[in-house]
Amino acid sequence: MTLSLLTRHFPIRLASRLMGLATTPSPLAILIYHRVLSQPDKLLGGDPDVATFDWQMALVARHFNVLPLPEAVACLHAGTLPARALCITFDDGYADNHDNALPILQKHGLTATFFIATGFLDGGCMWNDRIIESVRAFEGEALSLETLGMGIHPTTTLAERKKAIESIIGQTKYRPLDEREETSQRIQAISSSAVPNDLMMKHPQVKALSDARMEIGGHTVNHPILANCTEAQAREEITNGKQYLEDLLGKPVRLFAYPNGKPGQDYLPEHPELLKSLGFDAAVSTVWGACMRETDPFQLHRFTPWDKQPVKFLLRLLANYRNTDPARQD
Repeated sequence: MTLSLLTRHFPIRLASRLMGLATTPSPLAILIYHRVLSQPDKLLGGDPDVATFDWQMALVARHFNVLPLPEAVACLHAGTLPARALCITFDDGYADNHDNALPILQKHGLTATFFIATGFLDGGCMWNDRIIESVRAFEGEALSLETLGMGIHPTTTLAERKKAIESIIGQTKYRPLDEREETSQRIQAISSSAVPNDLMMKHPQVKALSDARMEIGGHTVNHPILANCTEAQAREEITNGKQYLEDLLGKPVRLFAYPNGKPGQDYLPEHPELLKSLGFDAAVSTVWGACMRETDPFQLHRFTPWDKQPVKFLLRLLANYRNTDPARQD
């Protein structure tokens, strides 16, 4: 996609002033991504393809001050952030982070942090992807999960398949870890579908990201809902994921992303304290908004940019800097 003259010459400073953003200290915006798809995928409408991600990063590089997350956190709490400070993050550890996102980030001279759930590396599949791919591949007109107490889901249209995925994932997400995995496998068996074994990164790809001066952060081993774990289970998931990455990379892992990431629902007040005791320096949530100097470095806010048009994308990024209320969720 070729950016328009309007976008290339977007009056970012004027827009910032008009939106009341010409203040000091500057807020910090942290973007969340999960995947960068090789081609558009109508079932995964929230994830950009390479063409979309390319123009997004071109705009970010032109109009924002992109910093490595550790540097940004230090500057945030020292009150020395530049205007329109921004960090880029990826969650989970998908192979397209290496194959598709990394070359585009390097093309635009940008850095990012990749939070890796280590249990799915080298051929694994996350439970939610197992459900998505099972519904995608199902060949019937309605997927019956009545034996699982999860209803019947029409699948004749794209809209019905999207609705089915949303419903099934919603019914599965907060189950205990073992039950969640077993449920996703039973859904796959009922749908008689094969699930890809190449969705997640392999060891060399994680190492390549680190060698390219990208930050690698912890994201547990199995991506559990920490609020549903015992203290011992949460400690084990966080510690083992951290140690795995440190052994692979040969250097400390100091950043963490809470699985799912909603405070009080997905993680509890004791989990930031646990991270501190385990040697982490900062952690990110999925509370939407920008971070201020007083923001807890172990509960940093993040934001998902979803607009498909460049000007709207820029305006939404700017508007996000005004959302510094940690209680507000969009």
